[in-house]
Amino acid sequence: MAELDTKDREKLDKEKFAYVDKSGEGHLPIPDEAHVRNAIARFNQTEFESASAKEAARKKILAAAERHGIEVAQDDNIRKPATG
Repeated sequence: MAELDTKDREKLDKEKFAYVDKSGEGHLPIPDEAHVRNAIARFNQTEFESASAKEAARKKILAAAERHGIEVAQDDNIRKPATG
């Protein structure tokens, strides 16, 4: 996967991140297939400010996976709704 350096990361629209925290920093970039796969793998390693933020990010990653034709197993952790 091509790494995003700081300059390229800052150029991305906030909508290209699964999660944007209160300070405006984007987490889990999802601009392309490789990054979506990485976001799926790192989802449970990411700290979120709230359960609702985690749930919104989960849904955004799953939608991006669908757009890119990435199959996500039904038993994958990202399929489980975020709680508390």
